[in-house]
Amino acid sequence: MKKVLISIDEHLRTMIRIVVWKQWKVPSARQRNLMRLGIDRDLARLTAYCGDRYQFVALKTCLKKAISKEILKKRGLLSCVNYYEDRRRRTALTSS
Repeated sequence: MKKVLISIDEHLRTMIRIVVWKQWKVPSARQRNLMRLGIDRDLARLTAYCGDRYQFVALKTCLKKAISKEILKKRGLLSCVNYYEDRRRRTALTSS
């Protein structure tokens, strides 16, 4: 179960990055927003003008660093694995 939840978590984070990338619509906005997230200007420009290969951009570029797992966690994204482990721990404590 844990391996399945890990893959679901990874896929969910990738889809969120794709949605954010699509919301930024034009390359100039993408570059500006990447720079706001701490990516240097040259790398942001290279990524912003990469085209509309959404899956590639979300997985293989600096977007993964800019919108990291920690940032998504701060913004309120719950991890399926952490939730599963917490529920499992609570069930084990109540059944004992």
